Amino acid sequence: MSDDLTKKPEDATKVNVNESWELDYWSKELGVTKERLKEAVKAVGTSADAVEKYLRK
Repeated sequence: MSDDLTKKPEDATKVNVNESWELDYWSKELGVTKERLKEAVKAVGTSADAVEKYLRK
């Protein structure tokens, strides 16, 4: 069974790059590659707001 790409994270304030479907969701939502998203989370943590601000710099 494949991952449902239409589902959204239960806690949309946190970016979880350890779940493949969430990695897909957030990279699409923020318009970045999965690698770039992982880099952002490593730099600023899992806060969706902090990750978005980091990526917009």
